[in-house]
Amino acid sequence: MFKFDRRLLVNFDWTLLVVLAAVVAMALANLYSASYTGFYGTPAYMKQIYFFLMGCCAILLIISFDYRALITVNYPIYVLIIVLIIIAMVFGKTTAGTQRWINLGFFNLQPSEPAKLSLVIALASYYYRKDTGKGFSLKELLVPGLLTGLPFVLIVKQPDLGTALMLGCVFVSMTLFVKLRWSTLVTLCSCCAVIVPLGWKFGLKPYQRQRIETFLNPESDPLNSGYHIMQSKIAVGSGAKFGKGYLEGTQVHLDFLPERHTDFAFSVLAEEWGFIGSVFFLSCYFFLVFLGLNIALSSRDKFGVLLAFGIVSLIFWQAIINLAMVLGLLPVVGMPLPLVSYGGSSMLTTLAAIGILFNIRMRRFLVGTN
Repeated sequence: MFKFDRRLLVNFDWTLLVVLAAVVAMALANLYSASYTGFYGTPAYMKQIYFFLMGCCAILLIISFDYRALITVNYPIYVLIIVLIIIAMVFGKTTAGTQRWINLGFFNLQPSEPAKLSLVIALASYYYRKDTGKGFSLKELLVPGLLTGLPFVLIVKQPDLGTALMLGCVFVSMTLFVKLRWSTLVTLCSCCAVIVPLGWKFGLKPYQRQRIETFLNPESDPLNSGYHIMQSKIAVGSGAKFGKGYLEGTQVHLDFLPERHTDFAFSVLAEEWGFIGSVFFLSCYFFLVFLGLNIALSSRDKFGVLLAFGIVSLIFWQAIINLAMVLGLLPVVGMPLPLVSYGGSSMLTTLAAIGILFNIRMRRFLVGTN
């Protein structure tokens, strides 16, 4: 007979749930404004609500099993995602010169989004199993390097530089989090010093180099390559202290700001709610990240710590890079703001990741009871 363990409910992180609901509510209101005009068919915010409800179902499914089962299924999940990325590259939907999506009928799946989460699970499982307490050598980092390198190369080929760079950020964050030998760290830094200039010369496509050059001097081509950054900075700056008011953003509703419901969603919020509203939103957003970090620090087993830390670093770096891109502090690399930018794959992946955080928090008391 099925018995529900009440300790799961007692250990549930209700604060994280409330903050998540608040962030999503503000994000949906912002998306309503961003897609208020010029969007035909089903409005973007309605689709995003459907994706959010699907993500809630995913959370319920994820918290119904013990997260430690991921140690044994991490590689099957990883292989499945790699296969989906290859299918997208060969048979997928092509949009604006990129081939990243698989048409499932009810929405277009972008496999590179769940690839980020599958990499976090794979790296956490590997570091958990191989850790001897002596620090990882360069030879021991070969497997996690290959686990990161394979999807990295495939996603760059799509091309999707922003998502590929995020895989690199996850790898670096989680690898630095585990104990490394000094010789390993020095060797890795030396390799980066060689690879970065080679990647600039031979790895980047001309338009990707153009984006970086535009970031350094956006005023050099304000009507073409510098247009996104210029309009975003105008939108953010025109919000001033209190903003122009909800649904009153001129950069948004006069159609000056491109990609306002995806990568530049925060520009809409900053223009309509100003500095005060932006600070309030970002406080809630990064409090959510802090709660995730707290789950990582309070977890009682190393796999839970690594998994939660990887998820927090995934959400944190995506948010930082998106916000820096919107403010003109980084080149435009096509990075969504998790939970805020429109997109089913991003929303479902982020909510699945948060579902794992709930799972780790709920099962603290089970550690050591196997």
